[in-house]
Amino acid sequence: MVEALGEIVFVGLGLHDQMGISLHGLEETKKADSVFIELYTSLMPDFSAKHFEEISGRKLHVISREDLEEKNGEAILKAGETGKAVFLVPGDPFIATTHVTLRIQAETIGIKTRIIHGASILSAVIGLSGLHSYKFGKSVTIPFSDTSETPYEVITQNKKLGLHTFCLLDINVEENRYMKIREGLELLLKIERKRKKKTLIMDTLVIGVARAGSDSPTVKAGFLENLLSYDFGGPPYCMIFPGKLHFMEAKALIVLAGAPEKLKETVE
Repeated sequence: MVEALGEIVFVGLGLHDQMGISLHGLEETKKADSVFIELYTSLMPDFSAKHFEEISGRKLHVISREDLEEKNGEAILKAGETGKAVFLVPGDPFIATTHVTLRIQAETIGIKTRIIHGASILSAVIGLSGLHSYKFGKSVTIPFSDTSETPYEVITQNKKLGLHTFCLLDINVEENRYMKIREGLELLLKIERKRKKKTLIMDTLVIGVARAGSDSPTVKAGFLENLLSYDFGGPPYCMIFPGKLHFMEAKALIVLAGAPEKLKETVE
């Protein structure tokens, strides 16, 4: 049996700013010996490290992609060997991104791990859209590279089953680059022209969401040709490709997301 050392607590920050953390997460942070944070896996538009330090009374140690992926989270593991380390992660720690490798490493060497969940982009976007959560199939990320056809295949497979597809759009925080909804659609259309399965045509229904979790999110449902030119404002962005709609889902999209009234005609 591995001798117990200290612990690492993975804490979700929520989606938009420093006020999105749970009371539980904040209390864990205040009691930690060391506090680490990564902000490269997702954009939190109004997050202020300075304000968070004022709220928590703790100094934040910023962890880069290199620290986690190339150095295997050594700084966090070292802190967790002798005390309580809190690792702050945007959203919910293990939903949109994965730090499972770090958690496995910690448990393997005897460091206890715990998770304090935060608001997830997945649940937030589904709630904003008004769609039924149990009707979603596999989720997928649309990368900047146009070489991957996986997103197209996932959408195609989900549609065959009548399921909705949640699509995250690629980001590169270091380069301040965030894929826009128009860019994501154009990449998928490029694959459609090659594959010709009619998964995406100009009257395909799409839901675009920007800044989920903020006080002013933009949620727009419409046909693909219209969303190509729609102004969603600032990032971050994501999309949903609906499958078969329940009549209440169609009504929700019309009322909550500005979908065209004729959407009612497509519901059985």
